[in-house]
Amino acid sequence: GSRAIQTSPDGRNLYVASSGSDAVTVFRRNRKTGALRQLKGSKGCIAARGAHGCATGAGLDGPNSITVSPDGRNVYATSRDSSSITTFRRNRNTGVLTQLGAGKGCTSDAALPRCTTGRALGGADVVAISPNGNNVYVGSFIESAVAVFNRNRKTGVLTQPADTTGCLTEVATTGCSTGIALGSPEGMAVSPDGTSVYVATAASNAVVVLVRDTSTGALTQASDGSGCIVNTALAGCTTGSQIDGANALAVSPEDNNVYVTSLLSDSVTAFTRNTTNGSLLQMNGRKSCSIWLGGSGCATGRTTREPEGLAISRDGASMYVAGYGSGSIAVFNRNRSLGTIFQKSGVDGCITSGSVANCARGRNLQGMSSLVISPDGRYVYGTAAKSNAIDIFRRVTGSSSR
Repeated sequence: GSRAIQTSPDGRNLYVASSGSDAVTVFRRNRKTGALRQLKGSKGCIAARGAHGCATGAGLDGPNSITVSPDGRNVYATSRDSSSITTFRRNRNTGVLTQLGAGKGCTSDAALPRCTTGRALGGADVVAISPNGNNVYVGSFIESAVAVFNRNRKTGVLTQPADTTGCLTEVATTGCSTGIALGSPEGMAVSPDGTSVYVATAASNAVVVLVRDTSTGALTQASDGSGCIVNTALAGCTTGSQIDGANALAVSPEDNNVYVTSLLSDSVTAFTRNTTNGSLLQMNGRKSCSIWLGGSGCATGRTTREPEGLAISRDGASMYVAGYGSGSIAVFNRNRSLGTIFQKSGVDGCITSGSVANCARGRNLQGMSSLVISPDGRYVYGTAAKSNAIDIFRRVTGSSSR
């Protein structure tokens, strides 16, 4: 059940959240070859109840999203079944993780041993951290909410503000502010300039735009139509298209585009980002969207059925999409100036574990769920939940890029 994957900023380590094992696993990464080696014994994993010979962790029932702080000091993981976020201290020399002590290493919506109580964490499903490392944000699938945490950059400890800036919920909830189109968040990203937080919400079929206060980390949402884009008309939102079951979300390195995968639309859609206020405008034309089997004015996407994971290369020239239903990775070229995307032709455009015409053949790709690119841009790593696997690819740049 490997669900989410992330590399450390220095490229030395790779961490995986595995919902089926109730564990976070630790790998040493060879920065020259891209190869992975799991650390030995209890240093190689932290699991609920210390299963699998791992170190014992709290609040790790069904971990499904993971992030590393920009300074490399901490790793944070959300666990949907625990309705929690866990905090780990990372040894920057060895990559080993240690969960912080009781009351500091876990925050949950439920009463769990060694965890402190938080708000708006029901079904915690996705985690993101601000570029300055001051704030951590959690999207909660069941509660249809975004929880806000302040981060102590020395200790990594998370503290949720006690007032209404500590959470934003779709349904009016005591102690939280109220937002629009926040039904079941599954994807989240903070813009590189730190002024915006974007949320892909599966039940609302929406892309939500939140304005971030760069001093306090507090989030606010506009109600004039610029605060959300939805598949079906909703008061306070702008109407878009092909975002049914919005899932993963990524912001381009240049900060000028946002891309969203949508599970039920079998689509990848592109948005232009206003760098002044963070608002989004959905792009039009065949090079602004891709749909499995095509249609609706979008390009035909190969092996993009039920797309989940999404990653953009640091040079902004390539985009990779994990097809959960297709058991595949689709490879797109991206125009860095216009933000348009188009899938590479032939076998350069897709790799799948099945037999698909004009696609390269891979292995252990069933249930591709998330993707990450190494800091040096040379390797792509993916988690395949149904294969219980991590897949490793070398990224080839230049005229013959694959």
